Amino acid sequence: MTSDQDQGRPRKIVHIDMDAFYASVEQRDNPELRGLPVAVGSPAARGVVAAASYEAREFGVHSAMPSVTARRKCPDLVFVPPRFDVYKTVSLQIRTIFAEYTPLIEPLSLDEAYLDVTENLKGMEIATEIAAEIRARIKATTGLNASAGISYNKFLAKMASDLNKPNGQAVITPKNGPGFVEQLPVKKFHGVGPATAERMHRLGIETGADLKDQTLEFLIQLFGKSGPYFYGIARGIDNREVRPDRVRKSVGAEDTFAEDIHSFEPAREGLQPLIEKIWRYCEANDIGAKTVTLKVKFADFSQITRSRTFPEALPAITGLEDAVSLLLAPIFPPRQGIRLLGVTLSSLEGRTPVVEPQLRLVF
Repeated sequence: MTSDQDQGRPRKIVHIDMDAFYASVEQRDNPELRGLPVAVGSPAARGVVAAASYEAREFGVHSAMPSVTARRKCPDLVFVPPRFDVYKTVSLQIRTIFAEYTPLIEPLSLDEAYLDVTENLKGMEIATEIAAEIRARIKATTGLNASAGISYNKFLAKMASDLNKPNGQAVITPKNGPGFVEQLPVKKFHGVGPATAERMHRLGIETGADLKDQTLEFLIQLFGKSGPYFYGIARGIDNREVRPDRVRKSVGAEDTFAEDIHSFEPAREGLQPLIEKIWRYCEANDIGAKTVTLKVKFADFSQITRSRTFPEALPAITGLEDAVSLLLAPIFPPRQGIRLLGVTLSSLEGRTPVVEPQLRLVF
């Protein structure tokens, strides 16, 4: 298939994002939960919200939030345990619908994907009509709502899918793309995490317009290999293709703390939501990992990483928790306060679901 950008034509990219996917599946399958604030996850003291219904979001509850915080924000919050097998089944139904329109599908997770519909199997010319038809098909097949973003590149399609949530869609045209980016706060950019956004803010970069004012050399110096990406998206440019064969090499999460951490227990507690988040991704995608890497950034922005590789993929989240704790403990007492912690899993491979998740690793 010839690249449309090679021919001077803009691509037609659709980003489909299911609305509150896990929570919506639970409300669909249990009518008693409909209209109630629902959190998928564990209510335990160290539990984390995996997904929140829109009723719960009205109280400020969101995914990756500690369960105790979520309960404090919404005392009537109903917790339900995740059912990943069900979510995978529904996700497969959705991807089957995608495949009726294009073979160029790049799943990001169970509940979202990029589709290149420039040359689609239906012969439809208007991408917004394709997105609307796909959303209607998803609703008819699964009973669930999906939102969509339509644009000429992946970055803007992703940003557009958030504009009219839930159960809506938006388009960002080539004419409007650069202007849309200029007014957008950098903290809302896909690919700019909290730590990077904070670093940009310290440099006076608050919006896309501010980012556009920076030279490529400056962005490479400050942000390394991400510099060219930031330089491009600040101008509404993103030449990444939709890649059906994309293989993820690692999965990770990190967090910058409001106050520097100086002792082990607050650090370990701060890592728990990150552990839960990446393990949920692994469970949802049947991925195992042999290598655990801990990232520590200190108050002066210097950073270190500590890794451990195991002979076999970690069998359960308890094994990951143990591994992170063992990597973290030798750092204390730290030479100065810790401002950021992160966990990454690599050496990824497909895995068989764990039969006895209560077993812990023996080191």
